[in-house]
Amino acid sequence: MSRRLFKSTMVVSSMTLISRLLGFVRDMLIARLFGVDVATDAFFVAFKVPNFLRRLFAEGAFAHAFVPVLSNCKEQGSLVALKLFIDKTAGTLAVCLLLMTLAGIVFAPLLILLLAPGFSWQGTQHDLSVLMLQITFPYLLFISLTAFAGSILNAHSKFAIPALTPVFLNICMIGTAIWLAPLMATPVVALAWGVFIAGIVQLLFQIPSLISLGLLPRPRIDFQDTGVKRVLGLMLPAMFSVSITQINLLLDTLVASFLTVGSVSWLYYSDRLVEFPLGILGLALGTVILPNLASHHATEDSTGFSHALDWGLRLVVLVGMPATIGLFMLAEPMLSTLFQYKEFGVNDVHLSGQSLRAYSVGLLGYLLIKVLVPAFTARQEVKIPVRYGSYAMGVSLALNVLLVFPLAHAGLALATSLGAFFNAALLLNKLFKDKVYQPATGWLLFFSRVLLASAAMTAILYYCVDANWWSNWSSSERIINLLKWISISMMVYVVTLLLTGLKLRHLTFQKT
Repeated sequence: MSRRLFKSTMVVSSMTLISRLLGFVRDMLIARLFGVDVATDAFFVAFKVPNFLRRLFAEGAFAHAFVPVLSNCKEQGSLVALKLFIDKTAGTLAVCLLLMTLAGIVFAPLLILLLAPGFSWQGTQHDLSVLMLQITFPYLLFISLTAFAGSILNAHSKFAIPALTPVFLNICMIGTAIWLAPLMATPVVALAWGVFIAGIVQLLFQIPSLISLGLLPRPRIDFQDTGVKRVLGLMLPAMFSVSITQINLLLDTLVASFLTVGSVSWLYYSDRLVEFPLGILGLALGTVILPNLASHHATEDSTGFSHALDWGLRLVVLVGMPATIGLFMLAEPMLSTLFQYKEFGVNDVHLSGQSLRAYSVGLLGYLLIKVLVPAFTARQEVKIPVRYGSYAMGVSLALNVLLVFPLAHAGLALATSLGAFFNAALLLNKLFKDKVYQPATGWLLFFSRVLLASAAMTAILYYCVDANWWSNWSSSERIINLLKWISISMMVYVVTLLLTGLKLRHLTFQKT
């Protein structure tokens, strides 16, 4: 079972890697063409809404409400009943989304006022954000239906197509930045049109796979259907429980709009680097483990449920530790290599590096949430993650107030990181207390090996990498040396693990 989960995780991770790499190309291009100014701050605020919705729906939140109900339907009903449930969910969901989209377009000025109240003092920046939000808001409709289609495919162990779909957002934004932006009076608005086009392309990309399964929905509207009511009832709390980190990032943007011009952009670029490992591992694990946990729950296999969760947690620790160290130790070299061109200067690198190190502190917390929340939603238990998420949000808000004054925008990032750990600790403690999760044997030895390997990796980076080595080198020299030190540090980490006796079987399910 663990080998099948690992294989599925690698499929999703590899597809996500392609998307993330293209995302870096996209952001490098934006930094090169548009720099950091009033217009880019306006775009990043407007983009926060569709990007938040993409992460919310396409990266698993909708699946947390839909997949457990779909799994029960598969276990208890016929193929005809399953198809009818999918049709009714598709039609009802589409109507709700269409109404929400129209409301979002109409109330875009109010949304921008809520997201970036500091922009209201700068009329041009506020108006530009409103215009771009109105262009991008229909992305809600398209990406939600795309997530619905992807959830159907994931529930049938078809992970590759849904995982590859986000690539088209980056392709469309790159295309509009290169070819459409020069034709527009305000070039940055072209990026908003790229988001709009991407939503349509992503939805169309899912259709052939649904046809091959014989599950292409024929939408029917039925708010009274038991299964549909169950999905709708689970959706809002499930969305909230898996998106606390993203909501905190939106709150960071709100506060950052009152700070120095560029603060929103510095947070955006540092968040993009944290999203790389979070997307590749966290998204992959959340996508793969949810249908597995839901299936174990539907068949009342509590042992298999606990073992699958244990496997996910071990993989988070094994990969999350070196990712955290790498982001923290190489923050400015990575930002310089990826984004320091023309309009994005050395000062931007330094200031983005501050928030990147603060975000990197919470990477393990973000990853743990991706694995722990499915342990609740797979059992259609959403109240507890919502309650704990609310507590974590309150902690993050309080820390925002305390840390923003001494640390400026980096304080906002650190508050989000600490809030993520608080949320993860509450979730894990509850699973322990309810005996839903019982750790497999060997955790102490496994964790000791990872800590030793992490210490060796930290030592090699601290000893060998000069904090300012990147500042005097050309772009090609930065790339070569960054890749060299990433490779060396990862080699030290892996070799240390092997020398301490870690083997692949230590990641497989074991009897407790």
